[in-house]
Amino acid sequence: MQIIVKLKDVIIDPAKPVDLTTMPAEKATSDTTPQVTPQVERLLLACAKPSLRTELQTALALSDRKHFRTQHLDPALNAGLIERTIPAKPNSRLQKYRLTAKGRAAIKK
Repeated sequence: MQIIVKLKDVIIDPAKPVDLTTMPAEKATSDTTPQVTPQVERLLLACAKPSLRTELQTALALSDRKHFRTQHLDPALNAGLIERTIPAKPNSRLQKYRLTAKGRAAIKK
């Protein structure tokens, strides 16, 4: 099991080894629970039906394509929450994005 730590909350002394098993639960989380950021959560709600990138950006009121891709779309794709409708052609102008079963489950939580 891998443990992810928020480093802004931890002061590390190089002279002392860090024992992550003794950290409080709110500072260490398991990688088995997917972390859905507020940005990705908004994207999931907008993906109720298969939608083009431009439709999703409009629904989220975002105009910068690069910011949308790096902060919203890529994290959701990498987490398996959404998928491409044409996976063989990721750059297709007809590409749409839809929720996966994991994405639908994340919305219900």
